Amino acid sequence: MRSGSGSVHDIAIGSDHAGFWLKEIIREHLLKRGFSTLDMGTESADSVDYPDFAVKVCEAVLSGAARNGILLCGTGIGMSIMANRFKGIRAALCHDHFTALAAKRHNNANVLALGGRIIGPDLGKEIVDTWLEAPFEGGRHQRRVDKLDASQDKT
Repeated sequence: MRSGSGSVHDIAIGSDHAGFWLKEIIREHLLKRGFSTLDMGTESADSVDYPDFAVKVCEAVLSGAARNGILLCGTGIGMSIMANRFKGIRAALCHDHFTALAAKRHNNANVLALGGRIIGPDLGKEIVDTWLEAPFEGGRHQRRVDKLDASQDKT
């Protein structure tokens, strides 16, 4: 698994076989922008099970090994479902700029899920940039994020 420098990485990134090609493009884009990445796999387009890679990325975020996570599969749906099973993870499935912006501004999403069979490379990079650059607005949104996090205690 490839990684950038330093002990805490900016982004842990992982995919299944269907998202592999886009993961590689986005990882290279992030490195060119100066972000350190923790590549959690997969390493090829050979068939694998997406939950395994969602677990790795979420554990990296929760342990503090990475500040944020990006997950890619065919649609992004499976990855987002798996990621949101983790207490402390707020994963958002985004297919456009607006949802990426709202995911960070309103929900303080710490994991971004993307569909490799849904979006192309240029849009994928733009969604990632939008999500990374958007600030969390706090205020009334913090109250709602607190409720999201508290609801995970009941499961």
